[in-house]
Amino acid sequence: MPKRILQGTVTSDANEQTVTVLVERRFTHPVLKKTIRKSKKYRAHDEKNAFKVGDSVRIIECAPKSKTKRWEVLEA
Repeated sequence: MPKRILQGTVTSDANEQTVTVLVERRFTHPVLKKTIRKSKKYRAHDEKNAFKVGDSVRIIECAPKSKTKRWEVLEA
């Protein structure tokens, strides 16, 4: 099974080697036929602390790095 790749915006870089990434998805509501925006935050591994708040990044699934980290930053 291929690893998922998501694109989002860094919302926090306070922790060492970790960034919080906000990923937004849009879809059409099945009944209302209205476009809805849903967002979710993922904690991703950032080895070199290279990314700052506001950066647009791509993250990829990986083996668990800690209790909450299951993603790592792929690129900006």
